[in-house]
Amino acid sequence: MRAGQVHPLVAGAAWLWRNAPVPPGQAIGIVVGVLLDRVRPLPMPGPRALHRIAGTAMLAGGVGLISWAFAERRRHTAGAFDLERPESLVTTGPYAFSRHPMYVGVWLVHLGVGVLRGSGWVAVTFPVATLAEHGGVLGEERGLARAFGDEFDRYRERVPRYVGWPGWRMPRATS
Repeated sequence: MRAGQVHPLVAGAAWLWRNAPVPPGQAIGIVVGVLLDRVRPLPMPGPRALHRIAGTAMLAGGVGLISWAFAERRRHTAGAFDLERPESLVTTGPYAFSRHPMYVGVWLVHLGVGVLRGSGWVAVTFPVATLAEHGGVLGEERGLARAFGDEFDRYRERVPRYVGWPGWRMPRATS
């Protein structure tokens, strides 16, 4: 390598870090939940085997949804991929059912980790982490509205923000 060149592994790790679809609120929530469980366990009710089955299913579903959404975003990118700067509005694949399927996938991972561990702390960390991220999601949507205008407005009208049935939406508050 020549002086000034970045090692390919370092460049790859930097790209992955920039494009990792892990919202900070959920990452912190998962870590805090695991730490709280280690320091002061708060067991969930029910059989441990059920926790393992349900937690594993949530983890697998979350990772699967994140992977599908990431692949769909990548499929709609012609040049260098940057998760934070979409070239086009992706409305296919999981984006046909949720405007933010990667967030929903990470939610499933967070819930899955807590349930798999049988930790009741997930009942505290999950809602706090999700509420902490909501303002960022609203900011992302404002950016998408600026970037894609009427196309995003039509998409927003037919696809729920997080989860729900396509075409269903909560009534907007009137001012």
